[in-house]
Amino acid sequence: MSRGWARAALFGYRWFGAAIYPLLGPYLAIRAAKGKEERSRRKERYGRSKIDRPDGPLVWFHAASVGETNAVVPLIHEVVRRGICVVLTTGTVTSASVARERLDPAVIHQYVPLDLKPAVSRFLDHWKPDLAIIAESEIWPMTILELGARRTPQVLVNGRLSDRSFAAWSKRPSLADAMFENLSHVVAQSDLDAERFRDLGARQVSVSGNLKADTVAPPWNEEELETLRQQLGDRPTWAAISTFEGEDEIAADVHRAVRGRHNALTILVPRHPDRGDAIEAMLVARKLKVARRSRGEPITPETDIYLGDTIGEMGLFLNLTEIVFVGKSLKGGGGQNPLEPAMLGCAVLSGSDVGNFRDAYASLLKNGGARFVRDGEMLAKGVSYLIANPQARQTMAAGGAATLQAMGGALKATVRALEPYINPLTVKARLRPRERPENDIRGSGQW
Repeated sequence: MSRGWARAALFGYRWFGAAIYPLLGPYLAIRAAKGKEERSRRKERYGRSKIDRPDGPLVWFHAASVGETNAVVPLIHEVVRRGICVVLTTGTVTSASVARERLDPAVIHQYVPLDLKPAVSRFLDHWKPDLAIIAESEIWPMTILELGARRTPQVLVNGRLSDRSFAAWSKRPSLADAMFENLSHVVAQSDLDAERFRDLGARQVSVSGNLKADTVAPPWNEEELETLRQQLGDRPTWAAISTFEGEDEIAADVHRAVRGRHNALTILVPRHPDRGDAIEAMLVARKLKVARRSRGEPITPETDIYLGDTIGEMGLFLNLTEIVFVGKSLKGGGGQNPLEPAMLGCAVLSGSDVGNFRDAYASLLKNGGARFVRDGEMLAKGVSYLIANPQARQTMAAGGAATLQAMGGALKATVRALEPYINPLTVKARLRPRERPENDIRGSGQW
């Protein structure tokens, strides 16, 4: 692919976006009806905001979903500590909830604008960021090009490229180069990721490790936890978390295989809680008794499945068990973050399709903190074995702790890489003290 072809492709992308822009209202309305958009905040998707830009330097952080949001929370704390304003954009309702719970009220949250020139330009014209920090693999052509046209430094942190993404970009080298050359710095998770970014045209690349190993464990309410523990009594448990369609059915089959031998409770936490009704219907059709967290239903001795269909309570569910299957690994593909259950002392089971978290799993496997399963039958055997063998659970939990210790340090390395971009803003912030606007605190509309 020639450089001219790449420019033509990007030009076509821009004008296609402009053409469909007037038609996006019904699309966002449908998403809002499904609970995937906040109805009252849909205008943010068009780059509009009810909030004034605060005075002084401002950093725009973007994190697509829950995992990316959790990963950049410590970085945001570091920037805010230096007196710099932060606008955080996310793409999902769940990640917005996480941001609200884990960040200072002074951090302004907005939903990320659609990657169309009118929306992106309006967003950038309003917020005028001095620096853009993007998490992991969020490569949006119009956003990157518009930032580049404004000469706004762009840094990709916790950067990763899956095998699939790298193969796709490699087929379009001129297009990749036209995109990645706009990045001022890529802070990659691993040496392999760094090599891939360089191959695709990134100019300045360093390696930090995975920021997700330096985050704190997901929070929980201690009173709620104690209530659920009393309801459980001495029943053993296992959890299937971050599951995708097809894995819920596998979890139901595993429960039936394990229930008779151990009288175990299965805790099922889908990746998308809005699938709760469909999952419940599937479980009931299999004659399983379900208690839903979203309805406040208690766990009884007859409960087969405790359905964790709520937002922001992963810490609660993980504290109810010591055995966790991490989803999007038998179905869906790419895996989900195994480090959160490891932080809370859980033995981790997973399918082998975990390319999005290859380094975390490689370390967990090396230290004995995780085991791969081929299918539902092997998962059932693994769950049954771990329920019956507390020493095996403890050994795997110790392997998880060793992994977290070995992977630590990504936050410090990332902050070092960001210093050349943040330090000048810190100086500006100190030279120009600012007062927090009345409308940039929680409860004023941005949350």
